[in-house]
Amino acid sequence: MRKLLLLGASALALLVLTSGAAAGPDHGLAGPDDGIGSLGGNNLDPSAALIALDAEQGDVVSTGPFADVVKNLAVAGRGERLMPNATTDVWALDGYAYIGTFNEPCGDGTGANGSGVRIFDVSNPNRVRPAGFLPSVEGSRINDVKVANMGSGTILVHSNESCAGGAGGFEVYEVSNPLSPVHLAHVQVDDSNAVLRDVFGVTDVGVHNLFLFEQGARDYVALQAEGFYGSFQIYELTDPADPQFVSAWGAEHLCPFGPTFCSPDPNADTDAARIVSTVNNWLLQGFGASRNRLLHDMTISADGTKAYLSNWDAGLVLLDISDPANPQYVSTALDPTVRDGEVNSHAAWPTADGKTVVETEEDFEVFSSEVPLGNFTFQDRPTNTIPGVGVSTNAGDDFEANPGNNVTVNATSVTVNSGPLAGNVYPASEGVGNQPRFATTGPITGDAEFVGLACDPVATDLTGKVAIARRGTCFFGDKLANVAAAGATAIVIANNVGDSDWSGIRIWDYSDPENPQLASIFDTLCSVQPRDASCDRRGTYSVHNVIVEGSKAYLSWYSDGVLILDISDPYNPVEIARYHREGPDFEAMNGGIQNFWGIYKESNRPWIYASDRNGGLYVLKEYGSGSAKQGKR
Repeated sequence: MRKLLLLGASALALLVLTSGAAAGPDHGLAGPDDGIGSLGGNNLDPSAALIALDAEQGDVVSTGPFADVVKNLAVAGRGERLMPNATTDVWALDGYAYIGTFNEPCGDGTGANGSGVRIFDVSNPNRVRPAGFLPSVEGSRINDVKVANMGSGTILVHSNESCAGGAGGFEVYEVSNPLSPVHLAHVQVDDSNAVLRDVFGVTDVGVHNLFLFEQGARDYVALQAEGFYGSFQIYELTDPADPQFVSAWGAEHLCPFGPTFCSPDPNADTDAARIVSTVNNWLLQGFGASRNRLLHDMTISADGTKAYLSNWDAGLVLLDISDPANPQYVSTALDPTVRDGEVNSHAAWPTADGKTVVETEEDFEVFSSEVPLGNFTFQDRPTNTIPGVGVSTNAGDDFEANPGNNVTVNATSVTVNSGPLAGNVYPASEGVGNQPRFATTGPITGDAEFVGLACDPVATDLTGKVAIARRGTCFFGDKLANVAAAGATAIVIANNVGDSDWSGIRIWDYSDPENPQLASIFDTLCSVQPRDASCDRRGTYSVHNVIVEGSKAYLSWYSDGVLILDISDPYNPVEIARYHREGPDFEAMNGGIQNFWGIYKESNRPWIYASDRNGGLYVLKEYGSGSAKQGKR
């Protein structure tokens, strides 16, 4: 659930309120989950939007045609794990592959319920075999797992995010023998800002992504901390049993100076009111629908000196970490005008020479016009005398364009009994507040009257009617009070958000690292035309993760499968291979619709490791151009 931070009249009182419950106009803040949480730790979860999407689309039935498309990619082997929406990232090393676990099953501390890191023997990619597991911390999940041969040994790190009140931070293992892993350390990760940490308790925060790297004889892990300030953090792992905090850097460094935004040095600031105001006014107010500027993921260059930070709406940030204790800002790659006004920098990977960087944008705002307004609050007022629900943008459009309907409203639906829209049933969501609830009043029937924003007193007599108002401009409580004063028996508030594309990739020219230029974008058919008949309405057509090797970008693209792009000319990317499957037989074998989350490429070999959220591990073999027919399933 996204939450906002606001300052009370004392300027030091911290209020943690759900979206739309703010002591001010709704300003379009209420709506689908952005994955932004409250102060208090363990809840700034970038995956929350995906959890919401799973819930919204779980009962959608596909009407699109089935396809079986394989170009230059074929399945060599499977690490079967038939658990819906369970599998997260994948990494591989020395004949073993490792996959993480999403929100369900939540960690039970033993792994007996199927949670944790699942390990597969992929020494023979054509015969993948289960090899063991690492348990999740009880009450936590593992989004990311990384493993590398380092100076201190064969080190595995995995992230911890709370899914049932468990710990955040990360775990460290030695896995020179993956069949007998040795646990070395549990590390608690806190917000790096002393005021947020010590005054407001932003401690033991979740970690969503990590990256192992070396500099000379020293080993490090970089991570994304789900606090507010300093969300890019570096720990030294030279002694992996005793990880040491090294430094932190956050997008707050990019916040413009001024009384309504940041102080000259927000990290050194000790004014609690200003610090919290910065979070509310800038870090959570980016572009488009999903607007936070917090870190999501990072990739470290092979020499360990450059960090590419995917900072959601702060853009793609390049840091010089030649001195890990003192990260230095270099540049930002940011263009909110591309596509639909979203930025949503999710993951990125540079070419070996650093001159080209492929950035993925993750976006779950597609079909927003069909989703009921939810997670909104009628501020507690004595004027809250009638019940109210939220409906979708499309429902509001229908009532505005087609007057003369009689409706019945309850906590979950608006049913049209007669009139131009007769027979339509619109899903609804009951607002929070001290207004009467439908559980008490029962369903309410009356003629529907569209009243616009309802931010001013309503001149129309609404006695006995159900008012249909549009979200925006003023408090939700103002709308309720105005229609109730005119005699309405219930209020229905329609959302005001439109649809957007899913998302694709941006390819940046870093020939001048201090001034990156957008070279090109790349989309799939379903990422830009989600209503095309060939696109499965159950599918998720956002791009997700990327790895670059040589002049090729390897992409996990959820329901579009695994794609390979030739980026030798970054201004003209060309798709050269795709693994994509659909159909009842495939879904039975995969445990659900295709839904690739993670991607890993074995260097200088043809093997690609992809993790499907429903089906587990896939080992794909890349063939030469035009040789797809030589592949095997």
